[in-house]
Amino acid sequence: MIRFATSLAAAVALAVPALAETWDMPTPYSDKVFHTRNVMEFAKDVERLTGGKLKIKVHSAGSLYPHPEIKNAVRSRQVPIGEFFLSRLSNEDPAFGMDSLPFLATSYPEAEKLWAAQKPVVAELLEKQGLMPLYAVPWPPQGLYTKKPIHSVADLAGLRFRAYNAILEDFAKRAGAQPVQVEAPDIPQAFSTGQVEAMITSPSTGVSSKAWDFVEYYTPINAWIPKNIVVVNKRVFDGLDPATQKAILEAAAAAEKRGWEMSKAETAAKTKILAENGMKVTEPSAELMAGLKKIGADMLEDWKANASPEAGAALEAYLASK
Repeated sequence: MIRFATSLAAAVALAVPALAETWDMPTPYSDKVFHTRNVMEFAKDVERLTGGKLKIKVHSAGSLYPHPEIKNAVRSRQVPIGEFFLSRLSNEDPAFGMDSLPFLATSYPEAEKLWAAQKPVVAELLEKQGLMPLYAVPWPPQGLYTKKPIHSVADLAGLRFRAYNAILEDFAKRAGAQPVQVEAPDIPQAFSTGQVEAMITSPSTGVSSKAWDFVEYYTPINAWIPKNIVVVNKRVFDGLDPATQKAILEAAAAAEKRGWEMSKAETAAKTKILAENGMKVTEPSAELMAGLKKIGADMLEDWKANASPEAGAALEAYLASK
């Protein structure tokens, strides 16, 4: 009888398909932002490639966890996967902030070479925290948003300047501005209340925050090309069967390739929208660029002095590839 019951239970187990697993995935930006749209395509690809065995539920706009908490939520396995802005971690190790160093990489070809040099170090650092990078996608080159025309670095002096990581805080201080930490969803309110008066960010964030409602000038200085990164908890990933792991990595590779192309298209499209909504898109003066690049060069020298040997080697590899 026991043998019969055991055989019957096994037969029933084989007859009933395994239930699909669902992963919650927090992301910091709204559904309108191309990064989020790319994440949603990634989720669809994972479900398709796993035959529905693994589904990813995307929680956008910081609705599940606020941006600063996403990495640790994945690390502590509160969620298995998440997306965040990579250089937010620059306080942990300078290698995380290489893509936000001013004027180090200012074009997409340079950004691709920088990521190739940076990725092994980032992966090693994240692995020590139980995390594994799946893919990274850049924002468009960062431009300057102001209420008045800026002709030189001196014109930035005293302005309350939006900052979103330690590197930008340092940059603002060196320019004589006052850095203020403000997350992307809070930009309109920060400007309307006078909390900030200027910012450096992408055309994407400029459009999503309707920058024309609170600033008049956009200057495409192409200061840096920072990235968002999608990470998975390494222990959770290692617990998956090989076929599911392969499917996730395949979907991630496609998302990275697709995301970079989306970013390139985004730059021209969103800059055009800024102009169509009345913003004055003005090319930076030679004096302004010279002053900004001087700040960038000084910051790079300080970065080198504080970088780990691995981060320093990544920088050397990038510079050799240019």
